[in-house]
Amino acid sequence: MCDNVRMISSQRQHLILSRLRTRGAVRITALSKELGVSAMTIRRDIAELADKGLLKRVHGGAVTTSTLLSEPLFSVKSQMDIGLKDAIAQEAVKYVAPGDVIAIGGGTTAYVFAQHLLESQQSSGITILTNSIPVAELVQALESKDVEVIVTGGVITRSNSLVGPIADKVVASLRVNTVFLGTHSVSIPRGFLMPNSLEAATDMAMMDIADRTIILTDHTKWSCTSLSLFARFDQVDTVITDDGLDPDSAAKTKDLVKELVLAHQSEITEESE
Repeated sequence: MCDNVRMISSQRQHLILSRLRTRGAVRITALSKELGVSAMTIRRDIAELADKGLLKRVHGGAVTTSTLLSEPLFSVKSQMDIGLKDAIAQEAVKYVAPGDVIAIGGGTTAYVFAQHLLESQQSSGITILTNSIPVAELVQALESKDVEVIVTGGVITRSNSLVGPIADKVVASLRVNTVFLGTHSVSIPRGFLMPNSLEAATDMAMMDIADRTIILTDHTKWSCTSLSLFARFDQVDTVITDDGLDPDSAAKTKDLVKELVLAHQSEITEESE
């Protein structure tokens, strides 16, 4: 821990930006512990830096500012919004039955869903098609061989997803009951977007072979924007997000999609804003 009890605001903010440059993301609780100040003090510092456009506030911390074309590394994204992803994942598991054939897309929210699914009874006898390297590794690490995994192949993205023509060709030859996809941003009334056009195309390919499409995304994605549309609202059966979504966005989304599920966080943490 740093000895920063007497550190003034500008010094703390300089250190926060330094941590962001090396890590890509910071958490409020970790900074509070490192700097020896309250979580509220760190929130104020982050708010001031966000007002200057030097970082982007997210639930529980901050990430570096990004362009429409940038995609954070999987290792960076996996550190953020953990409580929200857990709540969403627990709801999503309810949409899987033993013996199902499902597809799971890339991204950290889909990965957390896979973790919860594989720990549940619903995973018994299922087959998972995935273009996510972390999801494939998760299944492969299971001691039980009751779950089969099929990996698409393809070009690896920053989010550790396999995309491109090879992935799309493999996907097109198969069929699944349900596909679970994450998204980089939600745009009303356009739909769901990704910064990587190849990843968007592979997500579209997985939707084409699925009887049902479910989007897993936390409420912060309604305030983001991206380049490539991969799904319109009328192409999606269910959107599962958290109850942090503002009422106006929730009402508009509910009017556009067949089913909107707001997952409730079981515990409000010190990091919550």
